[in-house]
Amino acid sequence: MSNIKSTLSIKRMTEEKYIIEFKETVRGYYPVSDNAFHQLKDLIKFKTIKKDEILLNIGQISKHLYFVCKGAVIAYFVDEEGNTYNKNIFLEKQFAGSKVSALLKTPSQFTLQTIEDCLLISLDYRLYKELIYSNEELKNFYIAYLEKNWVIDKEQREISIVMEDATERYKRLLVSYPDIDHRIPLQHIASHLGITPTQLSRIRKNIKKNSPTQHM
Repeated sequence: MSNIKSTLSIKRMTEEKYIIEFKETVRGYYPVSDNAFHQLKDLIKFKTIKKDEILLNIGQISKHLYFVCKGAVIAYFVDEEGNTYNKNIFLEKQFAGSKVSALLKTPSQFTLQTIEDCLLISLDYRLYKELIYSNEELKNFYIAYLEKNWVIDKEQREISIVMEDATERYKRLLVSYPDIDHRIPLQHIASHLGITPTQLSRIRKNIKKNSPTQHM
């Protein structure tokens, strides 16, 4: 009996830790009050998902939005010739999902899949949108989130693909996620950067060769 209580206690402590991180992430976009966040908190459910599980299949209508507490999720699509293209990589403290599919209630154009064992916060998108429309603070958070991720970051990424070479894009990715190449298969990183795995291998070798530590 004590072991069961201990396990439940650890589970509650773990969930509370990630609820705090979720709250900090939300407030990073807009300073919502404790009362507004509590309403959002009432909607969340924790999900433990094994590596390589499908969260959303291409052709399905998205009904959930996910916050990555621990692990990694990728969004990818496959062309008519069977080539796979990585649309995005979602790591800790990021929101994952097909917002276009959820908004328009249309089939998703990409697959959402875990590539590590994951602990996720799941939000029912319909209830989430109803809450946003009924709460001014959460509506402001939602607008700020869309502006940051769908306008500012999207534009910066589009410009970087044209104006920066692949080495600079890879270095910037490493600044944000220093351990990404130890966690994420290189083919996913390469696709995310818009290059081939061979090109990425060459870039990594050149960076390692030119690193100051290699000459000490």
